[in-house]
Amino acid sequence: MTGDGLQRGGLRPVDSRGRASKVHLVNAEVLSPNPAADGSVKLGGEVSPGAWSGDHGSAGDLRRILAPVRADLEQVEAEIRAQAAQFDPALEEHVAYAIESSGKRLRPAMAVLAGGLTGGVTEEHRRLAVTVELIHAATLVHDDILDHADVRRGQPTPNARWGNSVAVLLGDCLFAHSLRLAASFDDIRICRRIAQASSEVCTGEIVQTQRRFDFALSVPDYYRIIGMKTGALFAIAAELGAALNGASPEVCAAMNAFGMQIGTAYQVYDDCIDLAGDEQRIGKTLGSDLRRGKLTLPILHLLGTASLAEKARMTAQILSGDEQGVRALVGQAMEAGAVRYAVERGCAMLDDARGQLESVPVSAAVSGVYRGAMEDLCVTLRGLIAPLGETAA
Repeated sequence: MTGDGLQRGGLRPVDSRGRASKVHLVNAEVLSPNPAADGSVKLGGEVSPGAWSGDHGSAGDLRRILAPVRADLEQVEAEIRAQAAQFDPALEEHVAYAIESSGKRLRPAMAVLAGGLTGGVTEEHRRLAVTVELIHAATLVHDDILDHADVRRGQPTPNARWGNSVAVLLGDCLFAHSLRLAASFDDIRICRRIAQASSEVCTGEIVQTQRRFDFALSVPDYYRIIGMKTGALFAIAAELGAALNGASPEVCAAMNAFGMQIGTAYQVYDDCIDLAGDEQRIGKTLGSDLRRGKLTLPILHLLGTASLAEKARMTAQILSGDEQGVRALVGQAMEAGAVRYAVERGCAMLDDARGQLESVPVSAAVSGVYRGAMEDLCVTLRGLIAPLGETAA
């Protein structure tokens, strides 16, 4: 803990197995992408292509898990959409389009679940949820530019609609607005932590971009990158959800670790889907990350366990960009057990996340409901990733 009284142990690097140190301390639409005819927003709308792959998880599971915070998430969704009106009229359409495309709403769920677990959900928790989701939306706008992506969840990306110049500035505006919201909290320490997490996210994206096609990238390097670019927002949402209720530093640290493990496991799942998913369900060609030079956990394991001659051959295939060679590597990652290895690591992260909840005292029956929901979230996400290992067997 730092001198300002807030836990800084979050955003901590994970170890070589992708596990955060203990402190003694999906891809699914959580909310429907469009409001109902009466203007209300309903929980559990259309599932985007590939949102829940495998037979062990479903959007219905997520709706059930988030039932304790259903009303709060509906308010959060309405407030997210209302943010577009806060921008200049010339930007309102662009902002509305970007925030409606961000989709998953798992980060807001972290904030309200942690709030419910540690004392109750307040207006400040909902504002926190909106803030982290806008930061996430900004990163998606910038990600699509970096990846030259034209489509996200079946819709044209902002860069495809308006060009890279407008899209870059749109992402910047979303970042700036989210920090403006962060500055509205009475406790300046909340704003500082959100700003720190935003910096972590941007740093992670830069390092990942710098290290495309970098075959010196290690597994610990990979964990560090995904901890920053993906885990940081999950971690800060859960940590500050507890901090807003005046939770102890130990509880805030446990919530941070919980969010970090959920976020990093989710990224491992996404990386495995790129190799072991169903192309029609996920809406993209398998091996897309590999073509862009993103060396994910399965590929790093494959390269790390290969002979020197075999590694040289595989790196040459990746660098050549030959379509047949990339597809062959995707198949090899499956056959050699590299995807199964990554799945096991992702499942271990989710087990660790669940273990962090043991550090949080349950003082009332209602808190037990929220804890049960958070445990169920770990189990459901585990049920999503585990079948990918079976596919790769």
